[in-house]
Amino acid sequence: MFQNFEVVSDPSVGGARVRLLRDELKRLGLAGFLVPLADEHQGEYPAAAALRLAWLTGFAGSAGIAVVLADEASIFVDGRYTLQVRAQVDTTIFTPRHLVEEPPHLWLKSVAKAGDRIGFDPWLITASEAARYATALEAAGASLVAVERNPVDTVWTDQPAAPKGAVAIYPEERAGAAAADKLDRVLSLVADAGADAAVITRPDSIAWLFNIRGSDVAHSPEPLSFAILRVGARPTLFIDAIKLSAPVRAHIEAVADVAAPEAFAKALEALGGAVLLDKAGSAAEVVRRVEAGNGRVIDGADPIILPKARKNAAELDGTRAAHLRDGAAMVRFLCWFDREAPKGQLDEISAAQALERFRYDTGLLKDLSFDTIAGVGPHAAIPHYHVSTATNRRIAPGDIFLVDSGAQYEDGTTDITRTVIVGTPTPEMADRFTRVLKGHIRLARARFPKGTNGTQLDILAREALWDAGLDFDHGTGHGVGVYLSVHEGPARISKVNHVPLDPGMLLSNEPGYYKADAWGIRIENLIVVREAEAIAGGERPMLSFETITMCPIDRRLVVAELLSPQERAWFDAYHAEVRQKLLPLVPEGEPRAWLIAATEPL
Repeated sequence: MFQNFEVVSDPSVGGARVRLLRDELKRLGLAGFLVPLADEHQGEYPAAAALRLAWLTGFAGSAGIAVVLADEASIFVDGRYTLQVRAQVDTTIFTPRHLVEEPPHLWLKSVAKAGDRIGFDPWLITASEAARYATALEAAGASLVAVERNPVDTVWTDQPAAPKGAVAIYPEERAGAAAADKLDRVLSLVADAGADAAVITRPDSIAWLFNIRGSDVAHSPEPLSFAILRVGARPTLFIDAIKLSAPVRAHIEAVADVAAPEAFAKALEALGGAVLLDKAGSAAEVVRRVEAGNGRVIDGADPIILPKARKNAAELDGTRAAHLRDGAAMVRFLCWFDREAPKGQLDEISAAQALERFRYDTGLLKDLSFDTIAGVGPHAAIPHYHVSTATNRRIAPGDIFLVDSGAQYEDGTTDITRTVIVGTPTPEMADRFTRVLKGHIRLARARFPKGTNGTQLDILAREALWDAGLDFDHGTGHGVGVYLSVHEGPARISKVNHVPLDPGMLLSNEPGYYKADAWGIRIENLIVVREAEAIAGGERPMLSFETITMCPIDRRLVVAELLSPQERAWFDAYHAEVRQKLLPLVPEGEPRAWLIAATEPL
C-alpha cells in the first residue's frame, strides 16, 4: 500500500518539545523562532526529515507555520485547516490563527518587544517572506536573525535522514520533447529576462527540464536537487550522486554537469552577473549567497514553470489515457461501495484501501498522487481530512461520503473527488450538492477570451452557492503536472490568481460546500484549456475547457429542477461520454451494469 493510517499527529508532544526549543533559543540569545512547514526547495510535500512543524506541534496538514516566543506560541494555517489544527495541536500551548486573515508577520509586529531577536532558518523561508518579517519586526524595534543551524534540528534527536531515492529517466516519447530542446527554450527565456543565469530550486521544474523523475518526495516523483542554468554555458545539476545509476548519470551529463548538493551554496556565490530567481519561491539564503558574490538578482518567475504548465500533445495524450484507466478503477470502486456501504460494515479506512487496490489492479500504478481523503459525515466537512486509526469512522445509511483521491501513472497524474450518498439524501444535502454541481458545470462550460485568468472565472463556480448565502474556503482549481506534482503553478482558479490561462494547461475544477460538524460536498474533475470552436460572427479568439476526468457523478444527489436546460444538457452529455469511453474498460457483469445505471440521463 502507498498510504498508511497510523496516527500521524499527537497534541501531547507540544509542551515538552516547545520547552526543549525554548531552552535552545535562550542559549542562542533568541526571543523567538519561525518554524514553517518547508524544505530547502519550498516544496509542498517535504520529506520526513523536513517535517519540523509536525514534529514540534503535532499538526499534520500540508501548509502552516508556527511562531514560538519565550512566553507564547501560535500556529498559523489557512482556511482548509481551521478545524483540523484544533484537533491536532495542544491549544493550551499553540494558539491557532488564520494564515490569511492574521498574517504571522503582522502578528509578530504586534507582540514583539524592542530589542527582540527573532530567529529563522534562511533555507526554509523564501526571500520575499523574510523581507516581510524583517520589515514588520523593524517597525517594532526588533530584528530578524538568520541561524546557521536550525535549533529544531538540534533538539530533534531522532530526526530522519535526508532521502536518497533513485532517479529514473523519463522517456522522451512521454515527455514530448528532448531535454536539450527544453533547455534551449528555457535559456531563451532567461536571456529575454536580461539575465546571465537562472537558479532553479523546485524539484518538479528540474525533473521536467531534464526528463528525469525521482523518489525523494512522497506521492510526487521528484528528485530533491538544485540547478544553475547559464546562458551560453552548460547548466549544473546539484544532486546526490548516490541517486544516479550509470545510465541516468549519462543521460544527465549529455546536457549538464553534475555536482554534489554541498557545492550549491559556493556556486551561487561564484555566479556574479545578472541572476534570475524567484524571490517568492526561493530560499532567502539563495538570494544572500548570490548577492554575497556580487551577483545582481533579477526577481522573476522560475522560467520553467510556464513551459511546464503548457502541456504538449504527448503529455496530454498520456494524461487522457491515465484518466481513462483511473476512471475505470473509480467505477469498480464506486460499484463496490454502493454494494457494501448499505450493509453498515465499511469504514473510512476500508474504503480508502479498496480504492487503492482497484488502482493497483491496473498494473500501472506507480503511487498515489496524495493520501486519499476519505471522509464520512462530519469528516467530509474537513476539506483536507486525513483518516487515521484514531479517527476512522464507520459509514452508515444516510451518510454522505466524500472521497478525494488521485494516482501517479507514468503517463499522467490524476486527481478526482466524488461525493456519494448511502441511501437517501436529505433535501438540504441534495440542494447543496446541486448548487456545487451547478458551479462545476458552469466552469466546465465556460468560453472565455485569450488572456483571461482564473480569478475572472472563479465566480462561475461559486455563484449558485452565493445565491444561497454559502461559499467554500479553498480555491476552485489548481494546476496539475504530468507524472509530477498533483499541485503545480502558475495558474489557478481562485479568488486571487492573475496568470492568464493558456492552451495545454491542466487544472482541477473542484467547488465544494462544507457544513461544519455535519457533512461536506466536493465535485472534482480535471480540465484542459483548449482553443474554443469558432462561433459565426465572433470577433475574438476564445478558449474553453476539455473535461478529461471520466467518472459518474452521483445522480441521487441531484435536484434536476435546479439545473438550467444548459446545465442539464451538459450533465447528460458528460455521462454519455463517460459511459462510451469507460464501458470497454470495465469488467463485464456488475461493474458494467452499475456504470450503465449511473450514467442514465436525468
